[in-house]
Amino acid sequence: MKLIAISRLRQDANCYPDVKKQVKNWYKVVKNAQWKNLEEVKKIYKNAEAVGNFTVFNIKGNHYRLIVGIDYEGQIIYYKYFLTHSEYDKNNWKNDPYF
Repeated sequence: MKLIAISRLRQDANCYPDVKKQVKNWYKVVKNAQWKNLEEVKKIYKNAEAVGNFTVFNIKGNHYRLIVGIDYEGQIIYYKYFLTHSEYDKNNWKNDPYF
């Protein structure tokens, strides 16, 4: 899959030095994936879930949330947000027009 805005993801994740390895590993898996639906995503990331039009990944033992949009047909992942668990719980990201 192609990840749109990997530089933005790296920039956002750099605010949290304890998660650099996990984000790098996530990206490595994603760029080699050819997922056709959420069930295929869940074979690798069992805690991934659809929330609105987004897919949410738990990163580093549920301390962070990586939020993306996935176009399975076009094989493109659109990076949207990288949040701490508490930022995620505030639900401000749900104001995104794509949600």
